[in-house]
This record gives sequence, structure tokens and C-alpha cells, in this order.
Amino acid sequence: MNQIQLAYWLALNEAHVPPQKWLMWLDYFGGIHALFHAMADHRQAAGMKEEERKRLLHVDKRLIEKSLTWADQTDCHLIAYTAEDYPQQLKETAAPPALLYVRGAKKVLSMLQLAIVGSRRATTPGLKNAESFACALAEAGIAVTSGLALGVDGAAHRGALRAKGVTIGVAGTGLAHIYPAAHRSLFADIVDQGGAIITEFPLSTPPHPRNFPRRNRIIAGLSHGVLVVEAALKSGSLVTARHAVEAGRDVFAIPGSIHQPLAKGCHYLIQQGAKLVESAQDILDEMAFSPVNKISSRGETPPLSVDFPIEYKYILDIMHDALTPLDVIIVRSGLTASEVSSILLTLELHGLVQSIPGGYVRLAATK
Repeated sequence: MNQIQLAYWLALNEAHVPPQKWLMWLDYFGGIHALFHAMADHRQAAGMKEEERKRLLHVDKRLIEKSLTWADQTDCHLIAYTAEDYPQQLKETAAPPALLYVRGAKKVLSMLQLAIVGSRRATTPGLKNAESFACALAEAGIAVTSGLALGVDGAAHRGALRAKGVTIGVAGTGLAHIYPAAHRSLFADIVDQGGAIITEFPLSTPPHPRNFPRRNRIIAGLSHGVLVVEAALKSGSLVTARHAVEAGRDVFAIPGSIHQPLAKGCHYLIQQGAKLVESAQDILDEMAFSPVNKISSRGETPPLSVDFPIEYKYILDIMHDALTPLDVIIVRSGLTASEVSSILLTLELHGLVQSIPGGYVRLAATK
């Protein structure tokens, strides 16, 4: 996507138009450029109010230039809704962000993800559960997604990092801020280890209570399921769980003592149909996902697990040990480009395929 198109998306994002509206406008006008250059009668037909038009056209151009300059840095990315690398899981939700600011490896956004959320004031057992579940899921090749907050979120990110896995942090601020400040080193570790920190908020957006419920819908939208570790009855974690249900994603909850206030949110979710889990394997079984061995310290390629999902096996079966172009894989598989890209990314992270100029090769040990 060129800088002119990105500038339009940045203006749309800075104008704070609700997703339901800009999605309707985008569909009506057929593209972001036409949306900004529509004639008055077309704007009226699309339901655009005059004050909304003014907000779109009077965005501070310095803010747009600042964001474009930021994206020129290493590991800094702007991903618009219509871009090929916009995560498909998130695009399928009712209120997707118009634009994502990404620091780190943007390709991990298409990985199979499990969100782990919970209280900022978690108990010691709760923190241990969050870290151990995250560690086990990351070892299985699943990216762990959370909200970068103190408590359960931080423990989940650290668990994935301990497993040398991928973790994705969804911020409730602009990326010019690190919040909470105590997680400065955690932010750096996530990026350094091949993960990503993302947000929909413009760079200079400070922490504000209203931002975090909005952030929670992105955590749920990116993920194939949400695990709630500890939560009060009225908490952001239950908001995330609700977004997950609305998006058709699985919700998992860890039970606790009936005398523990932070168990009440989990018990409520279980009563409402969330899946009670006692181990990470319960989640893996429910998601029909089995881990594969990681690459050894000597760099040997691991064998393919017989329990690997059928789509992954099929992709490997139709590939060659020599170069197979991506478009050939897509045509042969019958899957969408997004689905194939996600599968190939996971296979590559497990050392089962290799990306080279012009396509992919299947590694010999996967036959």
C-alpha cells in the first residue's frame, strides 16, 4: 500500500469514525480514495453527515506525517484494513480497527493465537497459572496474546517468552507511550523475541480508561479463543470474553475457590457456557491442535507430528522439496490466501517449510 493510500487511512483513523460507519461508507464508495473525494449528493446517499465530512477532511496533516515517518523505522508498520497483511481473524469481527500500528514482526498477527487475560491484582496462584498456561501454549506453537497490563497479562507474556515462543501485546495507548511504565523491559523483550506490540490508537494517545475496553475487542478479535485466569464479576476480562463470544470464539476459564473474589468472574463464565480447563492440554484438545517438536539446538528439522491439523498436512503434501510458488499452493489447496499464509507461517516457525524468493520449499525431514 502506497503512502497516499496510507495517508487516507490515517486520516480516517484520526477522525475517530466508528467502524460500523466507515465500513458502510467503504462498501458504498468502493474504496478509501473515493470515500474522501465523494460528491455532496453521494455523501448524503451514503448517510455521511456534514460534521463527519469535516472531521475527515480537517485532520491535522502533521499527525499523518508523523505516523508515516514513524513507519519508516525498522520494525514499525502501519497496516490498513484493506492491506493483504491485515489479520483475517480481526477483519471478520463486527468492529475491526481501520488501521493497526505495529511494532515488531507483523507476520505473527496471522498466527494461531490464544488470548490470556485476567485481573491486574491477581493472586500468586493466578499469576503462576497464567505463566504456566502461556508457556505450554507457546511451546505448542500457539501465539499468546494479551493486553500488556500488570498482573495476569504480564505473567502471560512472560510465560510465552520463557518458552521462547511468540507473544503479541495489544496496547491501550499509542506506541509513543509505554504503559504501564513498569513493563518497559517486557515491551522490548516481546519485540526482540519475534513478537509484536500493536494498537489502533494514534502514536501520541495517552492512557485513558475509555481506551482499554476498546482494546479488549482487538485482543478477542485476533484470537481463536480466550482464557480467563482470574477475574472479578465486573472486570475488563469479562468484557474481553463477551467480545470473544460475539465473534464466535471459544472462551475458557480456570475455576477457583468459592471464597476467592477473583474466581467469581471465571465461575460466572463457566455457568454461561465457557469451557472449564485445568491444564493447557485441555485447551489444545478443544482447539484440535497438537504441538510439534521444536528445532533442536543443533538446528535439526523436527518431524511432522501425526496429530498435526489436517489442513497443515495437506499443505505439506502439495508442496515440493524444490520451490513451490505461493499462488500454486493457494490454487492446489482450495484455501484462501489468508488461510494459506497463516498455515505456512506456522509451519515455517516450526522448521517444516522455508520461505525463499519466489515461494516456499518443504524441508526434507517433513516427508
